[in-house]
Amino acid sequence: MKNTLYHSARNVSWVLIFACATAAAQTPGDEDKEMFNRGKARDQQAIDEAVNGWWTASMKTRDARVAWWQQARFGMFIHWGVYSLPGGEWKGKKVEGYAEHLMRKEKIPRAEYLELAHRFNPTGFNADQWVRLAKQAGMKYLIITSKHHDGFAMYDSEISDFNVVRQTAWKHDPMKDLSAACKRYGIKFGFYYSHAFDWEHPDAPGNDWEYSNPGGDKGLYGGVNWYNEHPDLLPKAQRYVREKAIPQIRELINKYHPDILWFDTPSKLPLSENIAILKAIRETDLHVVVNGRLVRGSSTNFGDYINTADRPAEFFPVTGDWEAIPTTNESYGYSKYDSSHKPVAHFIRLMATAASRGGNLLLNIGPRGDGIIDPRDAAILQGVGRWIKTNGESIYGTAASPLPLQSWGVSTRRGNKLYLQVFTRPADGKLYVGGIKSAIDKASFLVSPATALPVQRINENDIVIQLPKRLPDSINTVIVLSLKNDLRTDSIRYVSSSTGTIRLLAFDARLQGKGFGYGDGKTARYYVDGWKSTDQYLQWDFRTGAAARFKVLVKYLAGPEDGGSYRLEEDGSPLEEKQVIIKKGVTDITTEEAGIWSPGAGVHTLAIKPVAIAKASLMRILEVQLIPVNEK
Repeated sequence: MKNTLYHSARNVSWVLIFACATAAAQTPGDEDKEMFNRGKARDQQAIDEAVNGWWTASMKTRDARVAWWQQARFGMFIHWGVYSLPGGEWKGKKVEGYAEHLMRKEKIPRAEYLELAHRFNPTGFNADQWVRLAKQAGMKYLIITSKHHDGFAMYDSEISDFNVVRQTAWKHDPMKDLSAACKRYGIKFGFYYSHAFDWEHPDAPGNDWEYSNPGGDKGLYGGVNWYNEHPDLLPKAQRYVREKAIPQIRELINKYHPDILWFDTPSKLPLSENIAILKAIRETDLHVVVNGRLVRGSSTNFGDYINTADRPAEFFPVTGDWEAIPTTNESYGYSKYDSSHKPVAHFIRLMATAASRGGNLLLNIGPRGDGIIDPRDAAILQGVGRWIKTNGESIYGTAASPLPLQSWGVSTRRGNKLYLQVFTRPADGKLYVGGIKSAIDKASFLVSPATALPVQRINENDIVIQLPKRLPDSINTVIVLSLKNDLRTDSIRYVSSSTGTIRLLAFDARLQGKGFGYGDGKTARYYVDGWKSTDQYLQWDFRTGAAARFKVLVKYLAGPEDGGSYRLEEDGSPLEEKQVIIKKGVTDITTEEAGIWSPGAGVHTLAIKPVAIAKASLMRILEVQLIPVNEK
């Protein structure tokens, strides 16, 4: 697959300069909304040196470097450190949010955090068991936190004695064990390294409770733009990068020879420092894959692939190679209080959906402080593994499907085969596959290829497959569609009332007008925002094979800063006009009925347009649902 993520040297330089820095407050909470750097003239020399020299040269081997990663599609992410021992609790009190952010949330001084490290003794750790579980789950690569934001190295580092061998009762290097186990089981191995946040180091961004450093929750020295507002502070951060971050990253590469390096929160450092780190990596190893959160601008990326947001429930549109990082519950590090573990079906379908859009799923677990993987996490991995053992052909090595969206599930592709991932069996057993123009050779279940399923072409764009009353898998049944010739498709989605509720996500709409943005895709955050002009609207196009009747529901978020009214239109004609309902909570979803729609057979357009915008924006639209109404 040819790389299409990267701009020319001229465009990269221009984009990063154009996204000039403005004063902004530090983003509160456990993660940043925007994980990219805003360029400054100061960074131009580093940009030019990269795009006119070493970075462009390194990208000549990028396709070969990421080939294994593109084939993998599914990996294990592990957040494990001394913070795993208290497990989301400090001094008898529950700590909200990400458990791995314990040090920051409780403003723990370095010396006191070191006392916690002294008690860390995970005698239950077994690298072979961890990697074997990943293998059984169908995971092809494993990435673990070698140093998280607390600055504590989970390996034997010669650069800093703030590490697991020197400071814990355990005095053991788990990374050595995991690296060897991954080699035994044929799993690619890599490290997460927190390069920009380091709460133990007196010169690094983040710790504003002990060192009064920038980049923390207090928003000191200009908040997220501290390096532009106070360039006099840059020498401190540069000293940390030169004396700890870069040496430790080189150390990890030379000691363990990882296949992949994973970085995070690049906006805590100026772009020039992130570029310096990437340059040091490429000077040390041209073959290690680097994720997309090291050198990242608002419109470009110096990594080998793109990273989307944390903990996604839905995926916003992404082109090229990308990776999502869900976690089994809502914390990445182990939290004894977090029992929000999602069902196995959630991850099987999320993995299939990611693959259908050309993405990888890096599923996170947080082992306990004693080294044991939480049984709830293990059960999820085992459940996914059972499914992928018989259906892995439809995931590994597949490409994004060129088919339009389907109401029953998603599809992946390999050559002249399409893998239809059926999440929902239509009530009448008729699986309408929209947008496929190619001649069909055969349709069969992946688990029973010898038995052909009846296929009928209903028009030049669509086919229907007759399904049995019971499908082989209630979570995701895979049908292999073999084609007689090259795949040819139509872009219009096919909608059938027999599939049940049809979800028209805002992420999948055609956005008309400038200024829209995407939410991060988490639960209740899969919205389109930036709706500030009456010239902006959302539109969905689809085709129906027969007359149908739907109740229309609209789901959105609207807070005190939103307000106005909107109109639902069918094929350019008004269907319903509604006033936006304002709620106090930022995650309080409004679901309201917006009329009955009775489309005939043919191609249709459904649109939501503003009538009036009363405040800063209209609303944050999540989705429109079409619920079939059965005539009596």
